[in-house]
Amino acid sequence: MAKKSVYGNESISSLKGADRVRKRPAVIFGSDGIEGCEHSIFEILSNSIDEAREGFGKEIVITRFGDLSVEVEDHGRGIPVEYNNSEKRYNWELVFCELYAGGKYNNDSDEIYEYSLGLNGLGLCSTQYSAEYMDVDIRRDGMRYTLRFEHGKNVGGLTKEPYKGKDTGTKIRWKPDLQVFTDIDVPPEYYSDILRRQAIVNDGIRFIFKDQATDGFKTEEFFYENGIVDHAKEAAGEEPLTPVQFWHSETGTRDREDKPEYKVKINVAVAFSNQNNIIEYYHNSSWLEHGGAPEKAAKNAFVYQIDNYIKQNNKYNKNESRITFPDVEDCIILIISSFSNRTSYENQTKKAITNRGIQEAMTVMLRRNLEIYFKENPADAEKIASQVLINKRSREDAEKTRKSLKKKLTSGMDMSSRVAKFVDCRSKDAAEREIFIVEGDSALGACKQARDPDFQAIMPVRGKILNCLKSDYGRIFKSDIITDLMKVLGCGVEVKSKANKNLSSFNMDLLRWNKIILCTDADVDGYQIRTLILTMLYRLTPSLIKAGKVYIAESPLFEIQNKNDIYFAYTESEKDKILGKLLAAEFAKDLIFFT
Repeated sequence: MAKKSVYGNESISSLKGADRVRKRPAVIFGSDGIEGCEHSIFEILSNSIDEAREGFGKEIVITRFGDLSVEVEDHGRGIPVEYNNSEKRYNWELVFCELYAGGKYNNDSDEIYEYSLGLNGLGLCSTQYSAEYMDVDIRRDGMRYTLRFEHGKNVGGLTKEPYKGKDTGTKIRWKPDLQVFTDIDVPPEYYSDILRRQAIVNDGIRFIFKDQATDGFKTEEFFYENGIVDHAKEAAGEEPLTPVQFWHSETGTRDREDKPEYKVKINVAVAFSNQNNIIEYYHNSSWLEHGGAPEKAAKNAFVYQIDNYIKQNNKYNKNESRITFPDVEDCIILIISSFSNRTSYENQTKKAITNRGIQEAMTVMLRRNLEIYFKENPADAEKIASQVLINKRSREDAEKTRKSLKKKLTSGMDMSSRVAKFVDCRSKDAAEREIFIVEGDSALGACKQARDPDFQAIMPVRGKILNCLKSDYGRIFKSDIITDLMKVLGCGVEVKSKANKNLSSFNMDLLRWNKIILCTDADVDGYQIRTLILTMLYRLTPSLIKAGKVYIAESPLFEIQNKNDIYFAYTESEKDKILGKLLAAEFAKDLIFFT
């Protein structure tokens, strides 16, 4: 019998101090793996960005050291660390050792951090708690302050000395703790990506990344003078469908009628292209990987306005379905950067916002600006509507093809639903089964007699198949020969096409064969058929070729018989050499050769 546990008054306990983060890092950072470690780095960076955005310092340097420690340095005002009479504690204790403490709670005023990345007073403290060590160097008010922490605890208190330099700022170096995170080896690509994104939405701020290598430090700089506009132009390329537009608004909004009003600022850079597409949402300069409110606003506004234009100009065919956001998404360059002094993130990882007020304000702003843009730029409106309709109709055609292919392939998944003239083998073990793809019925008969029926199957093809390299997917999957071959292989298809991305259903584990052997005649027609089959496999199932599953059976072009000896020649020249040697030794009348 299992031992009964005791659950009484003394069973309830709480985590205190650094243990609140060190023992449960996923609660704060969203993960105790590499993603959580990355988020802890971003929390420190966020404070420097908030300072720079307030106008204090225009350069931020982040360094990745060889021992996996990290350093962030800014030229802001420096973190206040002296005694706080209101809280009756030193500010360094509040900032570095107290969760939910910070200078960004009173952001309804216009004085301090009106729009900030860090809102909850968690980032700096939680990163300190999760670090193996942290060294802090602050220059402020003519003084230099230093602090050290180890495993979430302060070592040596606050030290300070006069500082004669005119610069101010904060430099923090720390090493994420492997006792907290399962992985702390944050790749350089993460730093490059996050700094590039921050440069995009914080125009005029220079971000410098230094990565320590064996031969010194590699340095990258990220700077966008015009922020999201420069980024949109960069993404749109040299020949966009329409030029980049920039829209801006500031307004008040509420998440509910009985809730207080708060400020929201919205910046939008938008263009259309038939070559590239990109959609990025940012809030308070944090990249919203999962979107949330801005994504809902964009979907609503763009579909509404473009659909209205198409209907008003009678561009829909009779009984044609309406456009959807994927049709717009396929040709849009859209960067939205919003700011508010009241933000509801999905969680501390800040990958989506849920503010109803922001969503409504953004929807109104986008609809209004799109309406004005279409009226003032009728040529652009015509281009946009036409391209969106092309996208919609292509998507619908691809969906029809996908459903047709799915029906054809699934109808043949059960081998009892036989493909015409396919000859299976007895074995059901894919590790030993082989299939010979042969040329026509005549080859089928000969190969059927010569094969080992235990593990060798035969599939004949009737003449030359379609050239899959030059044909579109709709035409390819109307070919019975090709769909029969796909049924027999059993692994589905890979479709390397943006327009037909939904057709991809390849699964190597479902392949019924260990070897796929192409067996065609050694003549011009045979080589053409072999090439067409290889082209089909290359277009539809390239992984089979990469995995070494496809073979070629090289059959001889000539069989030469001399009395009891048989010789095989694979080319005309090889035949002539064999005949020459034999004729030199014997009379030609004794020789017989077959082609």
